[in-house]
Amino acid sequence: MMNIAVFASGRGTNFNAIIKAVRAGKIKANLALLVCDNPDAGAIKKAKRAGIEVALIERKDFSSKREFEREIIRRLESHNIELIVLAGFMRILTADFVRRYAGRILNIHPALLPSFKGTEGIKDAFDYGVKITGVTAHFVDEEMDHGPIILQGALKIDESDTLESLEKKIHRLEHRLYPEAIRLFVEGRLKIEGRKVRISNP
Repeated sequence: MMNIAVFASGRGTNFNAIIKAVRAGKIKANLALLVCDNPDAGAIKKAKRAGIEVALIERKDFSSKREFEREIIRRLESHNIELIVLAGFMRILTADFVRRYAGRILNIHPALLPSFKGTEGIKDAFDYGVKITGVTAHFVDEEMDHGPIILQGALKIDESDTLESLEKKIHRLEHRLYPEAIRLFVEGRLKIEGRKVRISNP
């Protein structure tokens, strides 16, 4: 069974959706490790409740980003991790790290890439006045919010929507789409061909 590590820095709502999908048998894999850089993250409590091991690795404890990532790699290797799932991890991974795990790091972005990259994707789309936004599950490459797209889900921004109501709608969509992208990876159904990801039939 494939070993997965989830990287999270915050509340862990996507992490929780992944836990539920694994428990329900939708993702046939082992959630082996939560990697977290924030001791106050809600994701840690969710991991402990689910019996998932936590690797709390704080950047301030290391002299360089390279040493910080070296410790993360050490933990990943000790758990034979085959897939890394970024779920609100608020640190940019170095190109060396990404190359090491090329084709094995997934991310969820709260906008329809390539539009509205960065940490404020929901707010940026809302402020821009687009009528349609959504979420993007993609592979991670060496550029931010740039890797090949696995799945996208769109939703309409209603006239009555506030930023807060849009955030809730985006998060609900993330919680459906991300576990599906992970499931496709675990089942070996994703093939990267240049910018495109081919999804094979089961």
